[in-house]
Amino acid sequence: MNELTAESLHLWRGEHHVLRGVSFSIAAGQCLQVTGANGSGKTTLLRALCGLVPLESGTVRWRGRELSADRDAFHGELSYLGHDNGLKADLTAAENLSFATRLKRPLQTGEVSAALERTGVADSAGVALRRLSAGQRRRVALARLLLTHAAVWVLDEPGSNLDAHGQSLLAELINAHLTTSGLAVVATHQSLNLPTPQVCPLALQ
Repeated sequence: MNELTAESLHLWRGEHHVLRGVSFSIAAGQCLQVTGANGSGKTTLLRALCGLVPLESGTVRWRGRELSADRDAFHGELSYLGHDNGLKADLTAAENLSFATRLKRPLQTGEVSAALERTGVADSAGVALRRLSAGQRRRVALARLLLTHAAVWVLDEPGSNLDAHGQSLLAELINAHLTTSGLAVVATHQSLNLPTPQVCPLALQ
């Protein structure tokens, strides 16, 4: 069963104790919503879960197994969307998605077009990323999430630069991911507009 747990996570930056014994557990169909004031450690927690910053102490487990035992296997089932979209400005929307997806798995004909259609930027398939608006680039990044087929989504303020329709789209995408046995960790100040039973709140101090 898909399950992600964390036990007593601690991390310092210099003399600043950023993560102070953070613990949580989420299973398939659940979304951990991480909230807190600026500087409370939301982004640090997400980056630590992805292995981008080292923890001082604590344990993270995926399907009951510590990540340190096989972090590559976990990364193969993980898709991370940070403040930066992680897209290449000189490539088109379609080229970006094709490149990113093939790093994870083989790509089938029509998948990129379908993902761009689903996120509302099909008309931008052949346009270089640098020519798209911030909101359009975010939608391309959301299309990448769909294409990775990852079981775990780790999203840092995923609604950034999205208009009202884009916010609704984001909720639909997360909900669809959860209903197909996925799980998500999302840092956001905004309501995710998901059914209450799906959301597990975690407030950082």
